[in-house]
Amino acid sequence: MRPSIQLKKPYGKGVFSRVRHARYLGWEDAFDVEFEDGLCFLEPHATIRKANRISAKAVPVSVETDEELGSHFKVTYDTGEVAEVSWSFIRELPPQGERT
Repeated sequence: MRPSIQLKKPYGKGVFSRVRHARYLGWEDAFDVEFEDGLCFLEPHATIRKANRISAKAVPVSVETDEELGSHFKVTYDTGEVAEVSWSFIRELPPQGERT
């Protein structure tokens, strides 16, 4: 069942809101991201891993939000790899590919 309200906005149309906190939920294999305006999103780990080209065997060690700007959060993995995830990656829909 699809929700009647589309929370994510088309790419480039989202309104900035600071990331309040982000955490990794191991049992969901997803990141719970909360914004200052109260919106929360559960973003699958596979999506973040694919976007940042993180190896499949990497396990998240720490998740840190940017306290100064609140514009992104950073995930550090046990392999030394780092993924930086911006607020727009979570709140906006990805752009549609060109159809030729």
